[in-house]
Amino acid sequence: MSVLRRRPLLASVVLVAGAGLALTACGPDNTDSAAPAASAPASAPVTAGAPAGGAPATTSPSRPAPHTTSGQAGQAGSGGSGGGSAEGRPCDIRNLSISASARSGAPNQWVIEVRNTGGGACSLSSLPAVDLGDSAAQDRSKNIKPVLASGTARYTVQAGQKAYVVIDLDPSGATAGTAQGVNEINVLVDQDGTNMPLANIRNFPLPGEVRVLNPRMGLYRASVAEAVASAATAGK
Repeated sequence: MSVLRRRPLLASVVLVAGAGLALTACGPDNTDSAAPAASAPASAPVTAGAPAGGAPATTSPSRPAPHTTSGQAGQAGSGGSGGGSAEGRPCDIRNLSISASARSGAPNQWVIEVRNTGGGACSLSSLPAVDLGDSAAQDRSKNIKPVLASGTARYTVQAGQKAYVVIDLDPSGATAGTAQGVNEINVLVDQDGTNMPLANIRNFPLPGEVRVLNPRMGLYRASVAEAVASAATAGK
């Protein structure tokens, strides 16, 4: 932001020419270069993948899921090609495209993808707030929360780039003793501050055959492969 500075006028005894020079110096300094404007707010639907073979389902924010206890406000970190400097402001939900789908070849691992559709870099908490539950349940307090990878630095996403998180719903591959009635994954992509209230939670349907037992989730990363590796460190 440009700041207008004025120097005090010279005493009346100074020559007119000198006073003219002093007045010339009263003009505004050079302005700082403006940050690139963010793209117009988008109201595109948030879509989930269709691991069960159907078309992607359109979802909308509904029930708030409790925050998990991982990220905290701080400097932003970079994470591969999608990461950036610590200068990214908190992301605006209107400039994000969010999806969730089963990872190819690993149906119990779900990939949460967040794309920055704005005109400049922005930052997210180190990982999203996520829980799993029954979409028809009135009591959300019993929703299942994943074990989390360690990390608190905010994650910067450059304009046009994506951030990925992987949640492994059944790391042990168990076929017995899994949670019953879980058919939805609830995602709040930035859980750190007030810039993204609970009304911005996105709900994605899970297929009927999904197995959930002691889920684990990693940090935001610049690629799916890196996100898978991060999820593997959760709880360790």
